[in-house]
Amino acid sequence: MNAGAVLSRRSAVLLVALAQLAIGAAAVFARFALVSGGALAISFARLTLAALVVLAVALPRGALRPVGRPTELRLVAAGLLLAVHFAAWITSLKFASVAISTLLVCTTPVWAELAAVVRRRSIDAAAAASVVIALIGVGIVVGAPASANQPLGIVLALIGAVAFAAYLIAVRGTDAQSSTLVVTSRTYSYAALALGAAALVTHDPLPPLTDSRAWGGILAMAFFSQLFGHTALNASVRILSATLVSTFILLEPLIAAVLAAWLFGERIGLQTAFGALLVLIAIGFAVRAPSAAVTPADEPQT
Repeated sequence: MNAGAVLSRRSAVLLVALAQLAIGAAAVFARFALVSGGALAISFARLTLAALVVLAVALPRGALRPVGRPTELRLVAAGLLLAVHFAAWITSLKFASVAISTLLVCTTPVWAELAAVVRRRSIDAAAAASVVIALIGVGIVVGAPASANQPLGIVLALIGAVAFAAYLIAVRGTDAQSSTLVVTSRTYSYAALALGAAALVTHDPLPPLTDSRAWGGILAMAFFSQLFGHTALNASVRILSATLVSTFILLEPLIAAVLAAWLFGERIGLQTAFGALLVLIAIGFAVRAPSAAVTPADEPQT
């Protein structure tokens, strides 16, 4: 390997690390936004900002041209699933710590792998290990006495993870000619519309325009966590293997936990930490399963 290739690889690893920092910080940004805003409205604002940027890029490149009806309907369904993912996960932050909420929403690879097992009607060791260990870990977390982690928060975070796994399945079933830009421009937009409608119906408020901290959190989620974080992951996979990049997902809950401990003084007990460790191990098995449940573009949209 020549010096240029080594440099490129090192740069790609640094890019992945920075991307995971951006994505791992999303829960912290959401917690700031939740101080004066509702979860549905915050999710709507984040998706709308991200969608506007993606649409601005997609339009001149022809990515908004009509696609087949089956593909469009599938992307509508995917957008609705993405809306459920965001609504459930951000709401979970009201009832669970940043560390546990982020950890549980990162179990998406486990549920995606479980779906792959059901489809192929066979199970391999990695898939079995990921599902069993994840369930044990979640059970321990649920059973651990901690006022910061209420059962509702844990359930909502898991719903967010399952919804994103279903989103991946829906997206992967679209026409192979549909580029990432075609998919994201539509799914982000459909998710934003669904969340906006839900926020209106439930009278879920946006933060006051004068609350710079809350809007700073929303802007950071949209531009730093989503647009920079996920774009950087997709760029890095051109140099690094998908498996290696996907394994970096394990950094996300760890980054969130460190930031939450620093900013909010959040601590987790020994029993909760042990359950969390098991969930991390389960995610590690899932991202290395033969079916390759997660790729950088597929990472949970926290």
